[in-house]
Amino acid sequence: MIEFLNVSKTFAAVTAVRPTTIALRPGELHAVLGPSGCGKTTLLRMAGGYEQTDSGAIHINGRDVTHAAPEHRNVGMVFQNYALFPHMTVLDNVEFGLRMRGIEKVVRRARALSLLSLVGLEGMENRKPAALSGGQQQRVALARALVIEPEVLLLDEPLANLDRNVRLRTRDELRTLQQRLKITTILVTHDQEEALAVADRISVMNGGVIEQTGRALDLYLNPATPFVSSFFGLQ
Repeated sequence: MIEFLNVSKTFAAVTAVRPTTIALRPGELHAVLGPSGCGKTTLLRMAGGYEQTDSGAIHINGRDVTHAAPEHRNVGMVFQNYALFPHMTVLDNVEFGLRMRGIEKVVRRARALSLLSLVGLEGMENRKPAALSGGQQQRVALARALVIEPEVLLLDEPLANLDRNVRLRTRDELRTLQQRLKITTILVTHDQEEALAVADRISVMNGGVIEQTGRALDLYLNPATPFVSSFFGLQ
């Protein structure tokens, strides 16, 4: 599980995240939903160690990782643009995190091939990212994040760059895989339909504040604030 304990973040004169406390349940897929600029990606990046908190603490399975570097947090992250290395093959991209951890070649190759099979990309390990479709690139990024066996998976708008048909299919595949692996996952999205379809619980964020957290049906039937109500089109 991962806990945010009164975390906040300010950039110059802009407060991206106001003091926020929230705990994810072990194995849940938790969507952080809100409009652009509401602070949801900043919250995710603080979880991954890509932004430092101004206040508060972040715990992963009871371990304080507030000041730990990303490579010492045991989290996997899929960025919105996937951040694949264009000069590397699919296999080398997936192996990268293991190589940085000093895992021997035979072991890391076997684990990477296993993950590529898990995400349905067996036989594509020698291709370069440019030779893949958007959906396939997303799967490579997901395999790379999972190959290190993270305690928490962080997804930053991972489906935003896909066309609608591919997005819907990939969304369902992502949810099936997350349930199979039982990995605690944070999904950042601005898409209400996406969050409602895959998340166990949703936190609705606005202006750097989480306005309400709950199951999709609870948010829809009992919105706690006017913003939550309007965001779901109930006003």
